[in-house]
Amino acid sequence: MPKINSVTELNELRELAKKNLGLQKKKVLVCCGTGCVAGGSLIIYDRIKKACEEKGIDVCVELQHEPHENNIALKKSGCHGFCEMGPLLKIEPLGILYIKVKPDDCDEIIEKTILNDEVIDRLLYKLDGKTYQSQEEIPFYKKQTRLVLANCGQNDAEDILEYIAKGGYTAFEKALFNMTPDEICQEVELSKLRGRGGGGFPTARKWKQVQRQAEPVKYVVCNGDEGDPGAFMDRSIMEGDPHKMLEGMMIAGIATGASEGYIYVRAEYPLAVSRLNVAISKAREYGLLGENILGSDFSFDIHINKGAGAFVCGEGSALTASIEGSRGMPRVKPPRTVEKGLFGKPTVLNNVETFANVPLIISNGAEWYKGIGTENSPGTKAFALTGNVVNTGLIEVPMGTTLREVIFDIGGGIKNGKNFKAVQIGGPSGGCLCLLDEHLDLPMDFDSLKKVGAMIGSGGLVVMDDSTCMVEVSRFFMNFTQNESCGKCVPCREGTKRMLEILEKIVGGKGTVEDIEMLEELSDTISSTALCGLGKTASFPIQSTLRYFRDEYLAHVVDKKCPAGDCQALKNYYIDKDLCKGCSKCARNCPVNAISGEIKKPFVIDTEKCIKCGACVDNCAFKAVKEG
Repeated sequence: MPKINSVTELNELRELAKKNLGLQKKKVLVCCGTGCVAGGSLIIYDRIKKACEEKGIDVCVELQHEPHENNIALKKSGCHGFCEMGPLLKIEPLGILYIKVKPDDCDEIIEKTILNDEVIDRLLYKLDGKTYQSQEEIPFYKKQTRLVLANCGQNDAEDILEYIAKGGYTAFEKALFNMTPDEICQEVELSKLRGRGGGGFPTARKWKQVQRQAEPVKYVVCNGDEGDPGAFMDRSIMEGDPHKMLEGMMIAGIATGASEGYIYVRAEYPLAVSRLNVAISKAREYGLLGENILGSDFSFDIHINKGAGAFVCGEGSALTASIEGSRGMPRVKPPRTVEKGLFGKPTVLNNVETFANVPLIISNGAEWYKGIGTENSPGTKAFALTGNVVNTGLIEVPMGTTLREVIFDIGGGIKNGKNFKAVQIGGPSGGCLCLLDEHLDLPMDFDSLKKVGAMIGSGGLVVMDDSTCMVEVSRFFMNFTQNESCGKCVPCREGTKRMLEILEKIVGGKGTVEDIEMLEELSDTISSTALCGLGKTASFPIQSTLRYFRDEYLAHVVDKKCPAGDCQALKNYYIDKDLCKGCSKCARNCPVNAISGEIKKPFVIDTEKCIKCGACVDNCAFKAVKEG
């Protein structure tokens, strides 16, 4: 394909791509996001392709060439979002979504659905006796508003022409030829777009600060590091719709006068890296990246830097230091990144989802964008819904959607009929919200969550049921934070270590009331004195669980019991004399000889010797060993 040198050539290419897309009479979209790939979706893709070719069916895998009239368009799409039901396969224009597809299903799918439009009922999603044929009807999708994720699961993730055919790069074209840098910043400011990577800082404010710097060399940096446990929103965008993010970065380049962009993505995201490399290569090939883009005087290129997976590199100054080849450690501010960022130059730094919102705003206008979400938090937010919820996966909802709607309407409620207890929102830097009407009906936006001691963060949502120990949850997140501390400042390096020691002491059954008081004191000190934002928020899980679940802490240190029955060291085992048959199996399997007795008579556990391993419970055929 020759390089595009003008808007006219771009629009001619778009019309050709639209025509070829329209000629694809039947489209088979195999979910090839990381989750479904792990479930075998690439095998399914290859099996369908090979079987179609063996049957003499014309298989079209890209839009570069005009397809034959009776063809099958086979596409590797990005994440559909319904990860719990993967691997997923969608067939258009029939509107059929098949779930949990296996390689052995491929021949039947080809014969019945692809060739004869028959629906295979057993591969459809079913809930409460109802069968759902189309994706849009499924409750998991019905309450979502997929804007940033609109193409994920609908497009070939590696085909730039399909992105262009569906309006891709029209926002860039508009920004480049019909708007001034000031007008671009003004439009983003009017939209009230706030950063989707953490604290919700106004995006336009960063852009304007970089724009006004006198330094001629400036950079646009995209944070695709995504270090929160359980979060995969940015990864899914990079895998499923990389050009939307690239387009947002290019518009930021026009607005701020930058000519180079960097994407910082963790090396643990090999599929995202691969798709980004393909997208950047294709954009260069078509002349959308490089020198004098579309015949203008604007030049811009994008590079990828792979990080080693350090959580602290999600912080701006640590991230830019890592790109530069230095150890990823935060620095004292000011100067801030907008003044002296990458290579000491003014730098716009936003995350993947933030940049992916920009083309939507430029194309549709700020007023359209403000019509979605809440007044001070417009637009949508992508969340990774995980934990003890029926439907886990990637979702996108308008800002202000309540936790109740997300957990019970979209997520389908709590697994195994258990009761909802809490939700961890915002990753290790976020807080735990409990089962209160004021929390379940809380609008999920930046300001509402901040009022109750939580934060949206990058968008991780971990749902917990009533078998979850909130003290152990705090210990888990503190262990993560302490391991990921860069060690530069004393409050974070030593404070998180001390808090982890105290939490381990409490879940180990050796805690005291004074330990709780020390946790509170350390939390306040670290929040006030840590160098970077990650250190300042490290104690949020402790602060929120102490605020809403203090009784669980007291039960651990006063009663020496774990109300959730989750902490092994606080379990006490005894043998019910009425149920014990005296078989001695429990005694024979006890690793410390803590069980004694006579055959055919009830046995007894010596609680002083017992190490709470649970071997006696596992080996008792009569369920005589109890916790109490």
